[in-house]
Amino acid sequence: MMPNFNHRSTEIEIMDDFALPNNQIHPVLKELQTINKLLGGFTVFYDAFKKVKLQNGDNISDWGCGGGDSLQVLNQHFTRKNQHLNFTGIDATPAAVEFAQQAHQQHKNICFLLADVLKTNFKPAQFDVVISSLFTHHFDDESWVLLIQKMVYASKKAVVINDLHRHWFAYYSIGLLTQLFSKSAMVKSDSKLSVLRSFKRKELEVLLQKAGIYSFTIKWMWAFRWQIIIYK
Repeated sequence: MMPNFNHRSTEIEIMDDFALPNNQIHPVLKELQTINKLLGGFTVFYDAFKKVKLQNGDNISDWGCGGGDSLQVLNQHFTRKNQHLNFTGIDATPAAVEFAQQAHQQHKNICFLLADVLKTNFKPAQFDVVISSLFTHHFDDESWVLLIQKMVYASKKAVVINDLHRHWFAYYSIGLLTQLFSKSAMVKSDSKLSVLRSFKRKELEVLLQKAGIYSFTIKWMWAFRWQIIIYK
């Protein structure tokens, strides 16, 4: 069956199962780190933090952090710039949090929490910046609005969202890439489904309006990524 690129898919990804065991989730997280690096996923954040100014001691929280690779590269990025920040990764999958804690235990300024962000009562402006990478497409439209409202509530300066552009080229490209290089059936399946669950610009604009968000920018970046910055 031909995929439908006109509307967001509501099909659930394998990775949406929070109970996945270590032996299934850990190899996937390693592969996703490699894919993210190859496809320039971190460039979205590097570019965003040229516009969102930070001070020493600020805390960046990554919601749906997975294995923590975004926080690792941001820590390296800001350390090179002689900026010293704190990072908090949050994920609802125990196996992912365990992987992240083990992988980044040498970094005293990076911590990881096991929590479902939609069910957690965050304090207002608890973090200076809340970010997410390839996370928000896991939510249907109604839950997406609630998620973004919580991200804004919990942030002091800004929210930075890094997610996918639903496009036929992105779908078939990631399908080919994972067929050639991935050993994981989960990665092969979820990577294409992630594209089908992701967004077109107009959809993002409508969802942000529903969330009551008006101070924002949306920027398309390679490879088929949306950078959304919500300013407080």
